[in-house]
Amino acid sequence: TSPFAWLRTRFYYLLIRLYFDQDFSIEEFTRGAKQAFSVVSKLLSQCKLDLLDQLVSAEVLQVLKEKISLLPDNHRDALAADIDAIMYTTEGDVRIYYDDDGMKFVSILMRFWYLNGANLPDEVPGETKVFQIVFGDESTKEKRHLLTANYEFQREFTEGAKPDWTITRIEHPRLLE
Repeated sequence: TSPFAWLRTRFYYLLIRLYFDQDFSIEEFTRGAKQAFSVVSKLLSQCKLDLLDQLVSAEVLQVLKEKISLLPDNHRDALAADIDAIMYTTEGDVRIYYDDDGMKFVSILMRFWYLNGANLPDEVPGETKVFQIVFGDESTKEKRHLLTANYEFQREFTEGAKPDWTITRIEHPRLLE
């Protein structure tokens, strides 16, 4: 990321701690986001959308129900990310906003890069190259794909609101489109 974006996100984290949650820690948030990403992606790949009710917003869940049923098995398998297979995580956009009723919200976009052993073609739809990593020697090689996903987490900070983060956007480029 650019130095400007890095500074901007750090400024937002400071604002979150000063005005919304004195105990907020991006390190702790990132650990929780990784865990949520792993759980949600596995449930998506298993088509267990009914178990996502408390984790994912109703709007996103409705879109997922339509898209998941149309996916081929290998793309559905590629959605699953084991927590140990997450290679890199970074924050994207951080937003603080108020709606017309005075409700306060914070949203944080997280980007994940993970390894997955699904049987994907070398080229996936959209003609984007999927990185492949081969483990082992020639006789026992195991092919893994390096895939990306973007999940946006949102929390309401209005007084009396539940202190839960909800996933308000799920993107698995070239897989879940």
